Amino acid sequence: MPAKHIDFNIDAAQGFGIYKNDREAQLLDYVSTVYISCGFHAGDPLLIKEYLQKCKEKNLTIGAHIGFNDISGLGYRPMELSDDEIEAIVIYQIGALASFAKSYGLVIDYVRPHGAMYKEASENINFAKAIVKAIQKFDKWLGFTCADNKILDEISEDTSIVVNREIFADKPYTTDFNVDWEAKKYINEEDALNRIRTILFSSQIKLGNGQFMPVKCDTLHFDTKNPDILQLMKKSVDIILPTPPNYNKAEISGWV
Repeated sequence: MPAKHIDFNIDAAQGFGIYKNDREAQLLDYVSTVYISCGFHAGDPLLIKEYLQKCKEKNLTIGAHIGFNDISGLGYRPMELSDDEIEAIVIYQIGALASFAKSYGLVIDYVRPHGAMYKEASENINFAKAIVKAIQKFDKWLGFTCADNKILDEISEDTSIVVNREIFADKPYTTDFNVDWEAKKYINEEDALNRIRTILFSSQIKLGNGQFMPVKCDTLHFDTKNPDILQLMKKSVDIILPTPPNYNKAEISGWV
């Protein structure tokens, strides 16, 4: 039995028009949380509707996947924005998804940045705080999902927002516990499964230099662009059976 429950998450609706990632729908049986793109870096109204309906059918937790207004670059190009601009694009995207979700009797629980926005939020405390401030202006009960590191520690200490500490299941990490954004390949399946076991049973992660360090992990993120993601997710769920992936931050009565 694993030492604790863990949340498995993916991003969805990461396309627009004729450009879609059909692999996303195949992964919904292996996750507990889905972050739906809100239309800036990806996600058009039909895709958003489709994944809201799928999440409702499968009783999955829904999060807002926000990014820079860069659909042609899929949100992977950095942008320099003022705090007012950050507030505007964050509230706009959350509002779009929340309104859509409401029409289906659904709510969103978390907000997760995408691509260049995620990278900046995991490295720049002021940028991360600007995102959190905007989230709380929209809804004080929404949580923030981002990389488990010192910045998220500070966010947790300085604000009242619920943080969801995330580790990538299939991306390499550097020796200083940062996602290796420059790496062109995912870690192999055996290493990914060993990472999940180590996180579950000893709350540690193996870094690029082979050393282990303690981590706080609430959720594991699986990258839908990984060509081997479906097989990896099936085997990852096998690790934690008979306990399924579990959204461990909320209860019917409210936040734990």
